Amino acid sequence: MPNSTDVSNAIQQVLPDAEVIVEDLNGTGDHLQVSVISNAFKGLSRIRQHQLVYQALNKELANEEIHALALTTSTP
Repeated sequence: MPNSTDVSNAIQQVLPDAEVIVEDLNGTGDHLQVSVISNAFKGLSRIRQHQLVYQALNKELANEEIHALALTTSTP
């Protein structure tokens, strides 16, 4: 299972300016609440913002290292 630092680093590879907050919802590392704040989201729909984060976590989601992801995105 990826730890919160791994998740943050993966997101920051795609969104270098991102402020990322990761919470493990059940202590097993596979149910996460992630908040991402980035200037890169300006002018993008919420769907496109989420797609950028999903792109960053594609491997972890595809192999179910992350089983559930509650995601919030915003601009500073």
